[in-house]
Amino acid sequence: MATAATLSPTDTEKLSKFKSAVASLPQISENEKSGCINLVARYLSGEAQYVEWSKIQTPTDEVVVPYDSLAPTPEDPVETKKLLDKLVVLKLNGGLGTTMGCTGPKSVIEVRNGLTFLDLIVVQIESLNSKYGCSVPLLLMNSFNTHDDTQKIVEKYANSNIEIHTFNQSQYPRMVVEDLMPLPSKGNTGKDGWYPPGHGDVFPSLRNSGKLDALLSQGKEYVFVANSDNLGAVVDLKILNHLIRNKNEYCMEVTPKTLADVKGGTLISYEGKVQLLEIAQVPDEHVNEFKSIEKFKIFNTNNLWVNLSAIKRLVEADALKMEIIPNPKEVDGIKVLQLETAAGAAIKFFDNAIGINVPRSRFLPVKATSDLLLVQSDLYTLNDGFVIRNPARANPANPSIDLGPEFKKVANFLSRFKSIPSILELDSLKVTGDVWFGAGVVLKGKVVITAKSGVKLEIPDGAVIENKEINGPEDL
Repeated sequence: MATAATLSPTDTEKLSKFKSAVASLPQISENEKSGCINLVARYLSGEAQYVEWSKIQTPTDEVVVPYDSLAPTPEDPVETKKLLDKLVVLKLNGGLGTTMGCTGPKSVIEVRNGLTFLDLIVVQIESLNSKYGCSVPLLLMNSFNTHDDTQKIVEKYANSNIEIHTFNQSQYPRMVVEDLMPLPSKGNTGKDGWYPPGHGDVFPSLRNSGKLDALLSQGKEYVFVANSDNLGAVVDLKILNHLIRNKNEYCMEVTPKTLADVKGGTLISYEGKVQLLEIAQVPDEHVNEFKSIEKFKIFNTNNLWVNLSAIKRLVEADALKMEIIPNPKEVDGIKVLQLETAAGAAIKFFDNAIGINVPRSRFLPVKATSDLLLVQSDLYTLNDGFVIRNPARANPANPSIDLGPEFKKVANFLSRFKSIPSILELDSLKVTGDVWFGAGVVLKGKVVITAKSGVKLEIPDGAVIENKEINGPEDL
């Protein structure tokens, strides 16, 4: 990466005005003010985001370790307890379920058997704590958008055998593109004036909240960080055991890329270090190469394992200068900019950092109702809070599911299925228009269901549809 350039006189003046405007914002802490100013200064200095393509190397098995090569976990439960007593689980809980038509935190959407993402996470950790007599705590990093709701929701777990801590990630002012001034200093002090600066903020926020020092004082050594909507991100003893034995400060779980994941970041070896390569850093002429699954075979699941002492050392030295992701938005017709960072990009700052190439089962995100259909179907079962894939499905890949806008919101999605169809033998499903499913429907092979404009198409109870295109009742 190129080093930071010096600021032009115009940018120096912009930064100076920005600093004084931020200094007078009463809504945020001194830590948030300095973090935000630092980010803007780095952005203005035009730190080069592109990598030199010719220097990229494919990581070896020492750098991206195959999961199958990890040593088995100790059979002695006492040794397992020792491992787990060093662990903290942290879920990124800052996102709202707005894309799926929900108002609160995404983690409270019901996933299966009436249980939410958060319920499943709590049940998983509870069963570990009960089985081994350990005390793995759960941390939730909220944003100012999800904080109040999460505090209320967490109360229902008061009697569980699990310590739950919450803390907020930073709150930064959005900047008006025209003059780079903070939006709240122009009178927009409501929620729209602010943004959470991406999950790369997890490291400073963990320290600024006081949680990091508290965990270290309890003898905790590693934090497992994952998105709260990834049902595959469960505690893995083999990974934890490997990191402790090999003193790896940072581990990113990667998994083989399919055509659905071509935009996901990948790990590369670059100038002697392992680092994350995101599509935003790829020069235009190499984007197609980046998206190919021949050269870049793996992508980042955002399941990260990080040493707590190393986080403390690097945050206190202000050494985590992750690539800046500029995210343009619009608020009340005003063009604004928010600068974000990603936690995966921190890999290059840690010593002895590795990737582990994990099975696809550890990456099961629910980003849309089409994903919800998969996890609510007979493709999966639920055991101790773990969502487990049905071994009866022969095809290792999940079916591709494309539901029309009528199914986009969770409430609409649920109302359109009397029961979730059986999809064990399904390859692909595309649904368009006003379609309603009866109970006990079975879908196999390639299925396309299209309701003509203005027509309500009902799939009857018990229908079995295999390799068919349905355009009306006459096709059933």
